[in-house]
Amino acid sequence: MTLTADTGTGAGTDTAGQEQAAAATAVAEPLFEIVPLSGNIGAEIRGLDVRALDEREVAAVRAAWLHYKVVFFPGQHLTPAEHLAFARRFGEPTEGHPVIPGLDGQPEVFEIDYSKARELAAAYGRVGTVSRGLDWHTDVTFVKRPPLGSILRAVVVPPAGGDTLFSNQEAAFAALSPALQEFLGTLTAVHNGEAQFKGILDLVGEGRWEGETFVRLEPATHPVVRTHPETGKKSLFVNPGFTSHIAELDRAESDALLAFLYQHSVRPEFTVRYHWQEGTIGFWDNRATQHAVAGDFGDAHRVIQRVTLRGDEPR
Repeated sequence: MTLTADTGTGAGTDTAGQEQAAAATAVAEPLFEIVPLSGNIGAEIRGLDVRALDEREVAAVRAAWLHYKVVFFPGQHLTPAEHLAFARRFGEPTEGHPVIPGLDGQPEVFEIDYSKARELAAAYGRVGTVSRGLDWHTDVTFVKRPPLGSILRAVVVPPAGGDTLFSNQEAAFAALSPALQEFLGTLTAVHNGEAQFKGILDLVGEGRWEGETFVRLEPATHPVVRTHPETGKKSLFVNPGFTSHIAELDRAESDALLAFLYQHSVRPEFTVRYHWQEGTIGFWDNRATQHAVAGDFGDAHRVIQRVTLRGDEPR
């Protein structure tokens, strides 16, 4: 499809309505091409230089991002400074990570070099697999205000493998029975980052998030079903990376329900798998997705850099 116009993304708006309004106010020349990657999630955006977006293009990209949940921009080859400047068009960058330091001189840019297997294991604990992938998770849900979204830059890509998988948590919630949807809407879940990051926090001494320092990771409690602040749609908001338990249930009940939700939420029909090329930018909505890294690239080199945008308290 070709996107020709946009109408902004005010809180509580519906993305289908945005697309209809965009079509109704279309301009003569296309802004860019959108190539969907699956039926439920993911698209490539082609025909843009993300270094030089005008206001119409920024709003149109945001509308596409809200609809597809994750969008990719091939062939951009940004510097870290250009990466950060692009991110600022869509929100306020946070520190690169609450615990792991960012690049020297650019703390908002968080780099993972997967060739440094021992460092990755220390940083990610049980989230990192022995094959150097990352299991399903939503970024940094163990803080009070998890990120709005993340913008990833593929720096070094293995010749084969190393794909990232994304899952649409709105579609996963919509596929549940109405009775289960209603029950889940009454529950909250505890998210805890200690199992993954306590070791590295002890090493570095202190972490930093949203301008505040801390020396220990306090659990955060979020609704099991959150309402998207921009689209008004509901999505599952639990993940095996950081969700500890459901607060209102006995632990055995919580474990059983979470095990079902974890399996359900990443069913193939809710997901897309993307193979990176060096220079590609990927931008995902952290409020309505999970993602995982396939650890199938053996000893090949894989390096990514990520900028994260400040989010709101889930409701």
